[in-house]
Amino acid sequence: MTGTPPHIGAQGLELAYEGKPALAGVDLRVARGEMVGIIGRNGSGKSTLLKLIGRLLSPGAGAVHLDGKLLASLPTGELARSMAMLPQSPVPPAELTVRELVGYGRYPHVPWLRRFGGQDRAVIERAIQACRLEELAGRRLDSLSGGERQKAWVAMALAQQPRVMLLDEPVTFLDLGQQLEVMDLISRLNRDEGITVVAVMHDLNLAARYCERLVALEKGRIHADGPTDEVMSPGVLREVFGIEARIGSDPVTGRPVCYPYL
Repeated sequence: MTGTPPHIGAQGLELAYEGKPALAGVDLRVARGEMVGIIGRNGSGKSTLLKLIGRLLSPGAGAVHLDGKLLASLPTGELARSMAMLPQSPVPPAELTVRELVGYGRYPHVPWLRRFGGQDRAVIERAIQACRLEELAGRRLDSLSGGERQKAWVAMALAQQPRVMLLDEPVTFLDLGQQLEVMDLISRLNRDEGITVVAVMHDLNLAARYCERLVALEKGRIHADGPTDEVMSPGVLREVFGIEARIGSDPVTGRPVCYPYL
């Protein structure tokens, strides 16, 4: 509808580290319920953009809005109830169980010094069930595989009952089977729960498989932004990654597949 603000709106974002620009004039609009992948070379500004959207960093210039509200003006608790962010390779205390970690997601909803109530415990159990972690709920995190731990982190984020999930390379260091399990889970939460997902993706073919829209960054600027089958093109990959590639179609999913060559 004309005039309706985007779920996430970033305007003119700029940020520099030690005098070197990391982002320069980035504009981004994300609609409610989208699953958007951010791609680009290392050092292109992907994680910086995600951290600005999640208010882990403050821009040198520009602003981010959530449903039309200036992100910088939102109380911390309100932001935590609206937006969950998973950084790269989070490390929890080893002695925590899966259920205890998932319970951390309820703290933005629980007044100071109040114990979890019945509703909180029900939300925790639903998050565990949604991530298919019932058999692992009592296990310590240090006894799990990398993929199982990552699904536990996603369950914690789900227990926040967020409208937005921000994911920074959510399948880094996982084997192929674990990558597919975690991305299938995130895609299902996006589809079934209506959670808006913005994910920094390192693997182009995983990004193309799961994201309907890709945003390609180059040297702190958006080089391409659009439907995945348009951004995953030989020309964009040449200009953004400096590679030659043939783009095919997955015979099962119909999604674009990148075949790079030198």
